[in-house]
Amino acid sequence: MTVYHLGQSRYAHLLTGEGAKLFGGRWNKIGHPCIYTSETRSLCVLEYAANVTIEEVANELSFTVYDIPNDSWGNFTAKQLPLDWMEMQASNSSREWGTQHLQNHLALRLPSVIIPLENNIILNPLHPDFRKVRIKIIEPFSFDRRIKK
Repeated sequence: MTVYHLGQSRYAHLLTGEGAKLFGGRWNKIGHPCIYTSETRSLCVLEYAANVTIEEVANELSFTVYDIPNDSWGNFTAKQLPLDWMEMQASNSSREWGTQHLQNHLALRLPSVIIPLENNIILNPLHPDFRKVRIKIIEPFSFDRRIKK
């Protein structure tokens, strides 16, 4: 399966999940690395835009395109997630839930808060099968600032 991550170009080649480890996210607590990806480039752009201010938009962005083994993820529906998973501010329960489930999976396939009918894939760089994850290509991306004003 091909998945996409949009982030600063200088970190595009890293496979560590260090950013999420340092700052946490909707599905991981601080101190627990993971890589947030989406099934489409367009969802990546929306997720990125939702999580930065216009001043924080990096000048040099890239898509990192990953190839992950088919059927290597835990697939979860909205009904299986914490009740408050869609809150504007990520809840402690979603962070706890994600951190716990990442321990057992190479990846989690979860509905997006922004478009619940589309999915984000959260990769676990500490999983033994992570060695099977490959970067297919890194593509420069120019963020259209009309998205955020």
